[in-house]
Amino acid sequence: MPVVTPKTRGFICTTSHPTGCAANVKAQIEYVKSQPALENVAKKVLVIGASTGYGLASRIVPAFGGGASTIGVFFEKPGSEKRSGSAGWYNSIAFEQEAKEAGLYAKSFNGDAFSHELKAQVIETIKQDLGQVDMIVYSLASPRRTDPDSGETFNSVLKPLGETYTNKTLNTDKAEVTEVSIDPASQEEVEHTVKVMGGEDWSYWISALDEAGVLAEGFKTVAYSYIGPEMTWPIYTNGTIGTAKKDLDKTVAALDAKYGAQTAVVSVNKALVTQASSAIPVVPLYISLLYKVMKEKGNHEGCIEQIHRLFATYYGDASAASDEDGRVRIDDWEMAPDIQAEVDALWNKVNTENLRDLSDFDGYQAEFLRLFGFGIDGINYEAEVDTDIAVPSIEG
Repeated sequence: MPVVTPKTRGFICTTSHPTGCAANVKAQIEYVKSQPALENVAKKVLVIGASTGYGLASRIVPAFGGGASTIGVFFEKPGSEKRSGSAGWYNSIAFEQEAKEAGLYAKSFNGDAFSHELKAQVIETIKQDLGQVDMIVYSLASPRRTDPDSGETFNSVLKPLGETYTNKTLNTDKAEVTEVSIDPASQEEVEHTVKVMGGEDWSYWISALDEAGVLAEGFKTVAYSYIGPEMTWPIYTNGTIGTAKKDLDKTVAALDAKYGAQTAVVSVNKALVTQASSAIPVVPLYISLLYKVMKEKGNHEGCIEQIHRLFATYYGDASAASDEDGRVRIDDWEMAPDIQAEVDALWNKVNTENLRDLSDFDGYQAEFLRLFGFGIDGINYEAEVDTDIAVPSIEG
């Protein structure tokens, strides 16, 4: 058995610690169990993109907050005797083990969520085990997608539209505030990004579930998005990713027209340290500043707190905190004028020399490592650990 240590470069950590990942999952579960039981929560939940971040939280919350049966879909790398698997693999194993101990139904599928084959496998399991599902969470964050019909592979890009974007960014390896310039996307790159990160596959999932008769009457479905402050708009909200996220809004309208008002909703979530957000230029610096401000204000939330608030407050009533476009806003604390004013002031001052004084970069780094099971109290990281683990209920 190997000793597993963190090996990072940029926004990638190539190792993960099974015991640390399990402890991270258990801590999220304990948070949910410490809160009042959820009322009127879905009882049979399918989470597409269920192994990390918001997707993992979306499985933990209904299961341990409301006793829900859950099915998770993800694409993760199992470990071997000599090397660790991906964090999402170990997260999912830990979740299933905790669910089993709690007497909760949990089954997972590891494979290509975009494929017809995996959709068919999931549907067959729903038919056999649950009959129907009443909640579908769509939380995929894949960089590429192969169209199941044409076989063409599309790759998403993080680029602005129309003109080059230049702003401060953070080299997380060197703790340096630098400047980044990103050339605008081509029309083809925009179209590819929409194919990967837009609403098409979400719609395909709902249609496949509907045609198979496994959608419960009055079912709800939610997809996740982000808007953020104006400083990040050129690279995100007004860039290629934002264009794809706007496609989610069109999907909501189409789903509501077919299945009834407020069947589908986009939840706009807070900026957090996730594997996806770490890859976006400018955003890690913004998050480091945001964390400092929100922690000082006492209203900082992580993924599990955000999703618990979503399920506790807005489930079944998407109008409870909707913006003018009908999206649920659980980024409301982040986007409060006083928070944004303080972050903006710090943004104008921050540089390499004062980074650790003006931001919570240390907190950012610690949270990034926790995503992969490192830096968690009570774990002996010098000990050998079994990296070749699996559970029978993970298919694929």
